[in-house]
Amino acid sequence: MKGLAELGEFGLIDQIRARFPQPVAPELGIGDDAALLSPSAGSQVVVSTDLLAEGVHFDLGFGPARLLGRKSLAVNLSDIASMGAVPRWFFLSLAIPAGFPLETIEGLLDGLAEQAAEYGCILAGGDTCGSKSGLVISVTIMGEQRPELILKRSGAVLDDEVWVSGSLGDSALGLQLLMEGKRLGQSDDYLMQRQLDPTPRCDLGRKLAEAGLVNAMIDISDGLLADLGHIGEQSGCGAEIQLGQLLLSPAFQAYAANQHAFPWQLAVSGGEDYELCFTAPVCNHGAIQKISKTTGIPLTVIGKITSSRQVQAILPDGTNFQPSASGYTHF
Repeated sequence: MKGLAELGEFGLIDQIRARFPQPVAPELGIGDDAALLSPSAGSQVVVSTDLLAEGVHFDLGFGPARLLGRKSLAVNLSDIASMGAVPRWFFLSLAIPAGFPLETIEGLLDGLAEQAAEYGCILAGGDTCGSKSGLVISVTIMGEQRPELILKRSGAVLDDEVWVSGSLGDSALGLQLLMEGKRLGQSDDYLMQRQLDPTPRCDLGRKLAEAGLVNAMIDISDGLLADLGHIGEQSGCGAEIQLGQLLLSPAFQAYAANQHAFPWQLAVSGGEDYELCFTAPVCNHGAIQKISKTTGIPLTVIGKITSSRQVQAILPDGTNFQPSASGYTHF
């Protein structure tokens, strides 16, 4: 089998191009010095970028390379979802160590292509280079939405309800299990799958934005407390959340039942949930519940926006929860 060195940089680029058909091609995409892209009439471009470094963001021993490819795009799609936008194009850059297995790169590309096709996102370009350490994956994504519909972190209003999609803590618990040596194919597959193959809430984010029901929104990547704190910082407010109202999956609850203390830290600070946290006026409660039913995604009110400039978490017994850390930080 031909290795990466034999394939060469341009051979790799040809393999990448072959995996990403372009049913609606950009004006100028892969193969030139730069891409030419035009958003739909009346739309504004929404751009986000994420970098995944081996040993920091992922461990190649945790699961198939295909799932890493899916996750590499999913984390960017989640950013587009949190703005209420529609994903359109993405750019992929890879820094690859010498002697890296070609089959791992092929699996990674297969997963990226699957995810791109699922969400209608077109590969428009990128770059490849060598790496002196581990594999590095950088994805820049571009979406679009009408300017008046784009959701930001800065729109929360006093007494807004705080909502969260889906269940929290599964991904953080899945990572913990993987670090303990468990792998897919065992009884904790659901939890590990949430870590290795998260689901971006693109359809939900767009529907919330286009319904005009939400004041502020963010995706939960660093942990609920940290990310809700970002809304507070940008909106000049705080929040009070009731931990007893959090939706926790049956798998998470089964794990928690066997612990000496309930693992609230995983649920509110573990990160990588890639669910949406948003604030909305109380009068929009019923309309948001209807969107929950039509999308099939649970949406739960967990608290309210306050004037405190802090995020306060209340335990089911009425006492304050004191986290050891509000969320993930690199530095």
